[in-house]
Amino acid sequence: MYLADSRTAPDAAPGRDTAPGRRAAVPGAVVALGTVSLITDVSSEMVTAVLPLYLVAGLGLSPLGFGLLDGVYNGVSALVRLVGGRLSDRGGGRHKSVAAVGYGLSAACKPLLLVAHSMPLIGAVLAADRTGKGLRTAPRDAMISLACGPADRGRAFGVHRAMDTAGALLGPLLAFAILRAAADGYDAVFIASGCIAALGVLVLLLFVPRQESAPPRPPHVHTRTPVRELLRRPGIRRLTGCAVLLGLTTVSDSFLYLTLQRRLEISESWFPLLPLGTAATFLLLAVPLGAVADRFGRRRLFLCGHLALLGTYGLLTAPLDSSPTLVCLALVLHGAFYAATDGVLAAATADSVPAHVRGSGLAVVQTGQAAARVVCSIGFGAAWTAWGDRTALAAAAAGLFVSAAVSALLLRPSSTDATPEPAR
Repeated sequence: MYLADSRTAPDAAPGRDTAPGRRAAVPGAVVALGTVSLITDVSSEMVTAVLPLYLVAGLGLSPLGFGLLDGVYNGVSALVRLVGGRLSDRGGGRHKSVAAVGYGLSAACKPLLLVAHSMPLIGAVLAADRTGKGLRTAPRDAMISLACGPADRGRAFGVHRAMDTAGALLGPLLAFAILRAAADGYDAVFIASGCIAALGVLVLLLFVPRQESAPPRPPHVHTRTPVRELLRRPGIRRLTGCAVLLGLTTVSDSFLYLTLQRRLEISESWFPLLPLGTAATFLLLAVPLGAVADRFGRRRLFLCGHLALLGTYGLLTAPLDSSPTLVCLALVLHGAFYAATDGVLAAATADSVPAHVRGSGLAVVQTGQAAARVVCSIGFGAAWTAWGDRTALAAAAAGLFVSAAVSALLLRPSSTDATPEPAR
């Protein structure tokens, strides 16, 4: 693994010394970033695993109130991603600096949940936490895409997302153990989460290599490429449109877990374990599906992943007897959805964006998707309050089916789609 002062830039051409017929090893920068994400996700998922129940059962929020708070939780991240992408593209070495600020801000917010016991205060803390996430996401993904060749991006993102998901798997387990062992379980979870997040920032500063220079760009192109200029690229425009359409019908994980908890009447102490099914499947499938995306098409796999999400909705709305098998199958499909879409969308976006505006391009697509999911979260909370969970989920399933059909038409190959970098 590289040290932070390594003389090897993360965007050095990978695989040049690899023998013909053999695939290049995953770059050290990707592994280092994966380690940071693993540690940070342990911290984040500890809070995420207990937050829905803490707010709904502990503080008595309605589904609509939780939907609004969940919208804030994700909406701020959506708004800040463009800022993070633009800042990271200005000058050499900015990707790591901007990412470090984002990770540090999120780490500082975790202990503040100890003193926030009202909806406005909790909303403010969550908004600050998501500001950190928004700042770091695009620079981090830009560093991953610049660390490997175009032909291996799906696999590189798959490795990173697998490590990230390992943290998502460990986080709920740790939260579960703390809730059962500590007298003031929620406070203990928030304290431990803050300490672990601080460790992630330290690993980023010490072990993730800094770029020595900005990626090369045409002399006539300014680094401050506006959003409208990026959206003039057919590939980016179509990906953003599809990400928005599909995001409008992607129900928040928290709502899905609350639906499962109500159907099976799962006790509060066991609730944090529900995300483990999603995380375990994501962990197992992220790397294989990333490799599949490299070979058979990233956009095609991205659409197929949403069919798995549609299957999850179907299981939760079908008039079936509740059973552990039903829960396991729903969580497996949910994890397969993330494995086929999360890193795959980032890799597909990187194919359509030049290196000198990679952070901004990734931020445009990610912001569109995140903003759409905010709208979905608020709308689903209102629909749940008015109609009940099953009817609201059935409406989301119908919308997802239509969105997937439209997206399949938009993502058809076109001669106008430009590829900035040839596959190596």
